[in-house]
Amino acid sequence: MFDWSQLVLPSPGVVAASLYRGFSTGYFLPHIWQTTMEVLLGLALGGAIGFACGLALGESAFVRRVVMPYVVASQVMPKLALAPLLTVWLGFGTLPMVVITALVCFFPLLESTLTGIGQADPARLELFRMLGASRWKTLWRLKVPTGLPGILAGLRMAVVLALVGAVVGEFIGGSVGLGALIIAAQGSMDTPLMFAVLALITVQGLLLYHAVVGLQQFLLRRYVGPLTPGS
Repeated sequence: MFDWSQLVLPSPGVVAASLYRGFSTGYFLPHIWQTTMEVLLGLALGGAIGFACGLALGESAFVRRVVMPYVVASQVMPKLALAPLLTVWLGFGTLPMVVITALVCFFPLLESTLTGIGQADPARLELFRMLGASRWKTLWRLKVPTGLPGILAGLRMAVVLALVGAVVGEFIGGSVGLGALIIAAQGSMDTPLMFAVLALITVQGLLLYHAVVGLQQFLLRRYVGPLTPGS
């Protein structure tokens, strides 16, 4: 209606044509794989460390009082501001992008785990103590199952942040990946390609998010019961 230039706002048909060319020539595939690998590795690393630290902080009030202020202070610093420094330390390539993604994913899992295992029913905790359950068994048989919905909510948040961290990290120090592809498209003034890559990032984020939702439904099926009679 406004007859805008394709450089400013390309039409959906032009963006679709750019997507078709990228897939038909195989141009997109290495970039999609690179970003997916960074997201999955960073999520696994940051999520595992965040989960372990959340358990440790939740089990020890002394450790929580000593360590938690430093953890919170470290989260105030924007992780993406560390990207140039990580590039200097670790070089270019996959490793600094994975580390940035892990740093972004760390705190949501820590906070959700810390909060989740603190939601155990005091009556059940007392029952476990009366039965002589060890601290380890109480943690894994009561606290973690009780806090599992909250922990998985943190994982859902972390997977979205992981994609943001990987893509923006590629803006700064990546040569391959969807973020790096956006920067390359910007340099060549290829606006349709930028919109095409944004569409790819959106689809990738939705797939990752729904994969975590499917994992949540699988892990929590014993708590919510069957979805249909006889299933």
